[in-house]
Amino acid sequence: MVQEEKYNWNLQDLFKSESEFKKAKNEIEDNLKKIGDYKGILCDTAENLYNCYLIYEKTLELFDKVYSYGMFKYHLDMANQEGIKKFKEVESIATEFETSTAFIVPEITYADESKIYKFIEDYPNLKKYERDIKDTLEKKKHILTKAEEELLSKYSEVFSASENTFDILTNAEFKFGEIIKENGQSVQLTDATYTNFLKSQNESVRKQAFDLMYKKYSEYINTIAELYLSNVKTTAITSKIRKYNSSLERATDKDDASIKVYEALMEGVNNTLNINHNFISLKRELLKKNDFHMYDLYVNPFEEEKDEITFEEAKKEVLDALQVLGDEYVDKLKEAFNSRWIDVYEKPNKRGGAYSSGVYGVHPFVLMSFTSNKRDVSTIAHELGHSMHSYYSNKEQGIIDAGYTIMVAEVASTVNEILLSEYQIKNEKNPVKKAEIIYELLEMIRATFYRQSMFAEFEKIVHEKIENSEILSSEDLNNIYYELNEKYFGENIFIDQEIKYEWARIPHFYSDFYVYKYATGISAAICIATKILNREEGFVEKYISMLKQGRMKKSIDLLKMVDVDLESFDTYYRTAKYYEQKIADLKALL
Repeated sequence: MVQEEKYNWNLQDLFKSESEFKKAKNEIEDNLKKIGDYKGILCDTAENLYNCYLIYEKTLELFDKVYSYGMFKYHLDMANQEGIKKFKEVESIATEFETSTAFIVPEITYADESKIYKFIEDYPNLKKYERDIKDTLEKKKHILTKAEEELLSKYSEVFSASENTFDILTNAEFKFGEIIKENGQSVQLTDATYTNFLKSQNESVRKQAFDLMYKKYSEYINTIAELYLSNVKTTAITSKIRKYNSSLERATDKDDASIKVYEALMEGVNNTLNINHNFISLKRELLKKNDFHMYDLYVNPFEEEKDEITFEEAKKEVLDALQVLGDEYVDKLKEAFNSRWIDVYEKPNKRGGAYSSGVYGVHPFVLMSFTSNKRDVSTIAHELGHSMHSYYSNKEQGIIDAGYTIMVAEVASTVNEILLSEYQIKNEKNPVKKAEIIYELLEMIRATFYRQSMFAEFEKIVHEKIENSEILSSEDLNNIYYELNEKYFGENIFIDQEIKYEWARIPHFYSDFYVYKYATGISAAICIATKILNREEGFVEKYISMLKQGRMKKSIDLLKMVDVDLESFDTYYRTAKYYEQKIADLKALL
């Protein structure tokens, strides 16, 4: 099907011609040589430090465009040989860029700290790069000697061996077997299709998927336990070497967060588990099941035929829902829709999924595969949340300070999703469809706030045990995880024995203490969206101001600008109360 041009990316916004691309590429190469001239003398004078940063900044802007151009070309058709070559070309430039600029951080780190601070004080031009320089110096206490750093870097591939082995084992070598679908057809169960089978209205399909998945993991549980525990031990040892008190301290420091954030989240979740139990109980009632199992959790009892929607209808719904964010915000969204920021539809060999990539000095680009499903509307709102965050931070900050941290990365996107859901709930006249929308919102909160927190608590327990020199077996890990399921899900569901193996299929556990950020992100988003919807005077302006900051403040301080304190129990309590209110709203419709 030939698609209208307006629904395709306009990559000429990056480069009007191939010769323009080549010119930018050549300029990067020339600049990298100039940057290299400062190696060994970077911190000799304030002028050297400033001039190197100035060239680095200009080169980074060019690199952002060049790399994005190659990546976007490739993602539009991943079988196209020219696109593959282009992507390999920009990947090579990325390696060269990283190698050529690698000396900057160590030279600042090992320089006399008082001298660098005096440079900033006496040389006004350096103020522009103050945040980045100070960030480097703040991490100094966890930097080792040059010889030790070099030695550790040589072990980086060894350190990632557990994760790489886990990925190969579970993605390439696991075969789960066949499932008999609702229509009697036999199909292979895969990790990618597992969740869809769990959403089936047919109990037999759900149970087959659940049993087959965990039968395979049970067969390899000792191997996977060894891989995971090796990863945890590596993290614990590295954290100690880098003078952190624990792996958790190192992870939260890297996240621009704190241990207090993690502890406040755990407290908030554990003190409101009764609310999650109430939703599980309601699920059981809605499905009319006496025997409610773990494999029944994902069924939407209100799901009817999938509603179809055109992209133009979806566009109008998103614009109407986000009108509450003000004219400036909505006008920029219109520009995104009308100026080909979004590559909308599926194409042969186009990359799956969806993302927003903000290109500095140009505009964000959104990739998606719109299938006319109502759920695609939420994807549009979500990705445009990322886009608007990138737009504001890129517009207001230099490229070095524009990139916001992972702690706030999902906030703007989730705010948009919640605003959209609230708009849909308010405007839906059909009570069954209204119930379906509320149920999906509740599921998002359950899966993101409570489930990810359960994962986070599992990680915390395991890491602490390893750091206390306890010996753990696969059965120990299984028991820890099973008991957490009992705690988080309550008494109104049968906790099947097979669920004790679920921890073994979570790839995020190999990125230590990653998952808690999903829970803190949705908590921040709910607090923000609630204030926006309550029309709190001046709040939208505060929110937009926060989006403009990039990384000029620490993540915790950024969110304090919009009255969200991630170190406070109250933030997570408010999230739980919002969840409770939505449960009450759903019950009122029944």
